[in-house]
Amino acid sequence: MMMDNGVLTNNYEYPDGYMEQEEEWEREGLLDPAWEKQQKKTFTAWCNSHLRKAGTGIENIEEDFRNGLKLMLLLEVISGETLPKPDRGKMRFHKIANVNKALDFIASKGVKLVSIGAEEIVDGNLKMTLGMIWTIILRFAIQDISVEEMTAKEGLLLWCQRKTAPYKNVNVQNFHLSFKDGLAFCALIHRHRPDLIDYSKLSKDNPLENLNTAFDVAEKYLDIPRMLDPDDLINTPKPDERAIMTYVSCYYHAFQGAQQAETAANRICKVLKVNQENERLMEEYERLASDLLDWIRRTMPWLNSRQTDNSLAGCQKKLEDYRTYRRKHKPPRVEQKAKLETNFNTLQTKLRLSNRPAYMPTEGKMVSDIAQAWKGLEIAEKAFEEWLLSEMMRLERLEYLAQKFKHKADIHEDWTRGKEEMLQSQDFRQCKLYDIKALKKKHEAFESDLAAHQDRVEQIAAIAQELNTLEYHEVGAVNARCQRICSQWDRLGALTQRRRAALDDAERLLEQIDLLHLEFAKRAAPFNNWLDGTREDLVDMFIVHTIEEISGLMDAHARFKATLGEADKEYQAIVNLVHQVEAIVKQHQIPGGLENPYTTLTAHELNRKWSDVRQLVPQRDSTLAAELRKQQNNETLRRQFAEKANAVGPWIERQMDAVTAIGMGLQGSLEDQLHRLKEYEAGVYAYKPHIEELERIHQAVQEGMIFENRYSQYTMETLRVGWEQLLTSINRTINEVENQILTRDSKGITQEQLTEFRASFNHFDKNRTGRLAPEELKSCLVSLGYSIGKDRQGELDFQRILAVVDPNNTGYVSFDAFLDFMTRESTDTDTAEQVIDSFRILAGDKPYITAEELRRELPPDQAEYCVARMPPYRGPNAPPHALDYMAFSTALYGETDL
Repeated sequence: MMMDNGVLTNNYEYPDGYMEQEEEWEREGLLDPAWEKQQKKTFTAWCNSHLRKAGTGIENIEEDFRNGLKLMLLLEVISGETLPKPDRGKMRFHKIANVNKALDFIASKGVKLVSIGAEEIVDGNLKMTLGMIWTIILRFAIQDISVEEMTAKEGLLLWCQRKTAPYKNVNVQNFHLSFKDGLAFCALIHRHRPDLIDYSKLSKDNPLENLNTAFDVAEKYLDIPRMLDPDDLINTPKPDERAIMTYVSCYYHAFQGAQQAETAANRICKVLKVNQENERLMEEYERLASDLLDWIRRTMPWLNSRQTDNSLAGCQKKLEDYRTYRRKHKPPRVEQKAKLETNFNTLQTKLRLSNRPAYMPTEGKMVSDIAQAWKGLEIAEKAFEEWLLSEMMRLERLEYLAQKFKHKADIHEDWTRGKEEMLQSQDFRQCKLYDIKALKKKHEAFESDLAAHQDRVEQIAAIAQELNTLEYHEVGAVNARCQRICSQWDRLGALTQRRRAALDDAERLLEQIDLLHLEFAKRAAPFNNWLDGTREDLVDMFIVHTIEEISGLMDAHARFKATLGEADKEYQAIVNLVHQVEAIVKQHQIPGGLENPYTTLTAHELNRKWSDVRQLVPQRDSTLAAELRKQQNNETLRRQFAEKANAVGPWIERQMDAVTAIGMGLQGSLEDQLHRLKEYEAGVYAYKPHIEELERIHQAVQEGMIFENRYSQYTMETLRVGWEQLLTSINRTINEVENQILTRDSKGITQEQLTEFRASFNHFDKNRTGRLAPEELKSCLVSLGYSIGKDRQGELDFQRILAVVDPNNTGYVSFDAFLDFMTRESTDTDTAEQVIDSFRILAGDKPYITAEELRRELPPDQAEYCVARMPPYRGPNAPPHALDYMAFSTALYGETDL
């Protein structure tokens, strides 16, 4: 027999006749002589257990049902209904008529009997009679046995397994071998009536004693007649399961009162499983939240630190550490944050669906707290990166200034070397007038040279001041050197004035002057200064960041080269003066005449410096050209980054818009939305190489010290944030849709209802924010058929609805809260009252329950769960250690606090 769409049907359906029926029974073992004997005895005893209520019974099952009278009486007793009046005649057709009335009654109960006809029963066909009685037993004794919505046979087997689970040496797997040693029968009795059997004294090695004990106790105390023969069970290799099922069903019905307790226990188990799973999710949320917040707290001091070793290399090392953090350390935390939000939303949905109070995380671990901490992390990241780049620019400027200071200081100190000794010299004391004149002119030339060098000293002091302002790490050495140069410069000034006074005193005595030497000195000194300045400019370092800046330097250099022709004329004129002096000295044989008393400069020195300038010009050309190529490469990097960013940025924005549209429920069923979201998720992860390529370009941009890009409005930071927001939005939307599917399926609402709810919500969500203001909610409810009057009562009704959908009084209602309200309005849910009623059944109508009762009726883990959490019962006349199941049940649904 089996269940077919709720109707019990007969497996033995062969419309072609009796032979096919016999073949089927033979395949199933119904024709096994031992089984046939067991069935005959068991079915006879079963029939008599009911017929005795009518004051009669049978002795031979195939003979006593032939006239149909006792068969009809049996059906009336077990069904409680009245069958048609039987025919009292003794003719064959009277008997067939009575049996047909019985078979028609069986058929009226939804049982299809094929190939079992009244003629076979009237003729005393044992096989057909046993088949018919088995059909009656299945329909009236076993069919209604249902545990966890299983079929009758599976339900009865599961009932046996649960009742005997705590017992040693009992393992019920079937209805034949599992019952041979008798311990299973004894365990069923002891489970419900421990006063009748001492199970601890039973042994698996004494099956006959066990079977007799169970059968005797069942017959004497439970009114269950002996339906099985212990010897037959022991000696048969495989006892007949139909006989055992029939006998076991009598146990089930005998303990029917206890069945209510099992039903109650099943209900409690389901509720407790929900609570245990919710607690597991809460613990996992707390663990993930603590881990993420701890990581953020550990990371923030590093991001907020503004300490470097004040060197460009150290700053670059810090930037590389930051890139490692962005590439390796942060991405797993982004995934952890998304998982945390997903778990939290899933938990809240499960709590709503099971009528449990909303979960409030430990203080400081709310989703809003995590979002705030994450936002602080992102702000710190942005500030840290900006500080690093500005610090690199400052340090680069410092290195440039330090090199420039050293270069100018080297030139100045080289120029001043020996000048103090020269100014302190008394050489003019032994000179002739001509020499004195020359010394005076020479001193005048030196004063001119000294004045020309004043600008360089001021530049050196200005550079040192800027290095101090920018906090150069070797500023002490710079200040010391600058102080030495300035002090020496002051001494040179004072010495120059004293020497000039001495020469002025000697000038009154010496008047001859060499005009050519003087002219040379006057023209050579400025030209020499120009050469020094030009050489300094040609080797001067520069720092630029754009093509325009380097182009400006190249234009200035071109203008300088245009002046070289005039400089060459001046050089030739100065050299010509020397040639004239040489000609005059040679012509007039003037001793010492080649010595120029007005300057230490010589034509050879000017020639050397002029040669240096002409060599430095093409070197400067090469340096500027190299910088131009660098800036052109930087410009290429800017365009590469902009081209990629200008594609990635709008792509991210389009994906965000598409995910938002799906999240608004605008695209098909929830499954369609979930499928689309999964596709978008896969597409986003497939797009990640574009982000990685952009990161590589960005790294090259930073290594090239490129600080602006006019070709794109996107920065790497905005694209990173957009990418992370896109991943978070997809994960959050997938979770919301999954929760809506969970809500829809668990509450039994249809896709059409869900579509109607979503369409109404979206219609009044004009700004597509995913939430409704109170007035928008009221309009939405009215559109769905709610009658909310404009009077005081209507406002009170609406305020009660608002208290449900917006318990925190935020001023808006999310779609999840709206959907939860709509599903609760149209579906039934489990309640605290249902759980209390279940516990009351287990407690035998007492207002309290004991730990022993919980352990007897519930699985071990759930029994201990209740024992650990139930408060003591404080009512009158309570025994020690009594537990308050009412307070526990209301606490499960947030109606009280434990």
